[in-house]
Amino acid sequence: MADAVVAVVAEMQRRLDALPADQEQLGDFLGTYLRTTLAVGKAVDGGLFEDAEWVARWDVAFAELYVDALDAHLSGGTPSRPWRLAFDAPAALPALRRVLLGINAHVNYDLPQALLAVISDHDFGDPALMARRRRDHERIDGVLANRVAAEDDELAARSARSLLDRVLQPLNRVASRRFLREARLKVWHNTEELQRARAAGPTAYDERLGELEVLSAARVADLLAPGQVLLRLAVAGFGVTLPPAR
Repeated sequence: MADAVVAVVAEMQRRLDALPADQEQLGDFLGTYLRTTLAVGKAVDGGLFEDAEWVARWDVAFAELYVDALDAHLSGGTPSRPWRLAFDAPAALPALRRVLLGINAHVNYDLPQALLAVISDHDFGDPALMARRRRDHERIDGVLANRVAAEDDELAARSARSLLDRVLQPLNRVASRRFLREARLKVWHNTEELQRARAAGPTAYDERLGELEVLSAARVADLLAPGQVLLRLAVAGFGVTLPPAR
């Protein structure tokens, strides 16, 4: 596994071990994300991707956005609004809901930024290169899909589930795979929108990133609404979509 991936996993583990007692609920998402990052690192080692070095750099850039947001929260700072809503969610919230709040902030808001961190404006002008980048982006879906059952079992061990939840478990796992893929497809669109704004200058980029922050924060209401949240997301969608620039 790339040294940089090993290092960022170690940083996440250190933070997981050191969570204050009144912040232990943040371990639901942190533990899930730590295990997912390890799975991506193993997929890199296993030759899943066309450009393993690029995927490793992207994986690290992505993880660092989360670590920075977590550190800001724990030190009394001000992370982005999607992360503030995730970190400040009630401790009594079921583990699944807390993980979904983290996925919303990290995938819908952070992931386009992580992609831009490792794809230059010049790269966007190379169709063959961008096709490889997109294929590797889509290959992550397979890694995530393979983690759904294991992570569902982890969450089941952390939160009591009703009889209905247990009966719906197979459907919920299918729903999770579906909405994760749907969200990542929208991430690629949002990355392209942000890149066009970046090319236009810092002001244009900040405005578009602000739009993405608002859209991602608004998604929280859906994640906290009563009912079978995974099935609802499979139908209505999890991702957010930046509209065309004005």
